[in-house]
Amino acid sequence: MVAASQVGKSEFLNNTIGYIIDEDPGSILFVHPTTIDAKEYSKLRIAPMIRDCPTLKKKVADPKSRDSSNTILQKTYPGGILTLCGSTEAHALASKPIRYVLGDERDRWATSAGNEGDPWDLAMARQTTFYNAKAVEVSTPTIKNASAIEASYAEGTMERWKSKCPHCGEYHEINFEDIRYEYEQKIVAGRKTYKITSVWYICPGCGCISDEITMKRQPARWEADNPDAHLQGVRSFWLNAFVSQWASWNSIILKYLNAIGNTRKLQVVYNTCFGLLWEDRGDLEDEDSLMARREEYGAELPDGVLVLTAGVDTQDDRMEYEVVGHGHFGETWGIEKGIIMGRPDDTNTWTKLDEVVFNRVFRFEDGLGLRCSMSFVDEGGHFTQDVRLQCRARISRKVFCIKGMSGPDKSYTAPPKKMKVVVNKVAIGTCWQYQLGVDSGKQIIMDDLKVKKPGSKFCHFPKRDDYGPGFFAGLLSERLVYDPAKKQPWIWQKIPGHERNEALDCRNYALAAFKALPANLDEIDRGLKALRGKADPTGVATPVPKPQRRSLKAKGGLDTYYEEW
Repeated sequence: MVAASQVGKSEFLNNTIGYIIDEDPGSILFVHPTTIDAKEYSKLRIAPMIRDCPTLKKKVADPKSRDSSNTILQKTYPGGILTLCGSTEAHALASKPIRYVLGDERDRWATSAGNEGDPWDLAMARQTTFYNAKAVEVSTPTIKNASAIEASYAEGTMERWKSKCPHCGEYHEINFEDIRYEYEQKIVAGRKTYKITSVWYICPGCGCISDEITMKRQPARWEADNPDAHLQGVRSFWLNAFVSQWASWNSIILKYLNAIGNTRKLQVVYNTCFGLLWEDRGDLEDEDSLMARREEYGAELPDGVLVLTAGVDTQDDRMEYEVVGHGHFGETWGIEKGIIMGRPDDTNTWTKLDEVVFNRVFRFEDGLGLRCSMSFVDEGGHFTQDVRLQCRARISRKVFCIKGMSGPDKSYTAPPKKMKVVVNKVAIGTCWQYQLGVDSGKQIIMDDLKVKKPGSKFCHFPKRDDYGPGFFAGLLSERLVYDPAKKQPWIWQKIPGHERNEALDCRNYALAAFKALPANLDEIDRGLKALRGKADPTGVATPVPKPQRRSLKAKGGLDTYYEEW
């Protein structure tokens, strides 16, 4: 059975176990993804069922008795024994003859039970001596073409739950593609919130409209796409949450809207609500489409930029950087991408970085200026201590060294750590180092690049040579691929022909610097507007910090001024 969440998979398994114990006893092997899952299921599902069902309570030994054979992972009854285990326990899967094999969340099992192969095949091998053996596996689907339950489903009758249309009388599966909805959107505390105003179903046969209550009360039946598999003794079923009595259509659509723009959240909705396999289509933007999206800024800083951050990638013979502007709701602007030629252990290289990045004032069209509020410099490579030493000297400008940590379980940004600065094998002090979950950052960048309209999470790029084909080839140099053979199956790999990924790394570091920066964008926005004589009425009660005023001597002996925020 392939099914979404909240459609009764666990209750189906519980009822199967209860029936076997009471009506047709035999040994049961109940396999879970891990031993921890098996113990939790036993405590929260099996034990309450036995306790509250009088017929089962009489047949299963009392767990409180001194010589009880009722433990968390093993329960005996007349005619059989129920054994629960994790998919990695080869000895439990292959140690005894079993008439019934049950598997929960099949797609989340280990790919091998130790070194002995596929857990499901090991468990099924225990049924050879039983002519009346039965096996049941259920799971929420996961990744297309890498899903164990998908392969099992294809071996069976491939039955779908179809509801009768009250208008034309035809039976159809209720799928997400046939659901229509309307909603209201508003911004609360800087975040989008949604309110579903209406949801309805359009029959793919006649096009007539029906509401949720009507469709859930309609007659329904299983219809098989491969009925001949019944002759081989294999039935398979696929079910989504749109027919669940425990999940409303409103709640499903709300989860979907909140997940848009986040690949990981969207996969959860597809798997657990829509009952669909997630397909990594590699639908990244291509270089040409991003090149065509470039725009004329009119100044170094376009309107909307409130904060600047910089990301610097360290190479043996150069330092590559990008300065990125940040506005409300995750909207970003590429400000400048550049390369400083020189070794990272050469002070001249860092002096040039000070000039073009760390100390530089970038200006709006009206002359108002911004500096980088925070900069992250990669300390990886052969010059770790040199980078630490130089970042330590620039702590007043919020220049920090960073170390990239790969893996989907690594937090994008975490509090900085003190690291030793070593010169000639002698520790001369410490500096602050940020450790970044670079994989999380790459996913955020790729998701944001898919946003098509200016506004929330949209990425702007200037129409200049530094943002040319080479930049976009580097920005799109990696993609997320699924490798089921690895412990963490989702990994980032370079796309063939895109060997240089400095542009992606620089953008990643600059974005992380903004995430780590405690910036109040509303206050900054009000301050900039006040300096321009456009004070926000809603911010009258908020004191605006006095800008720093500097004097520059112009030609002709006249003093000119600029306001630096």
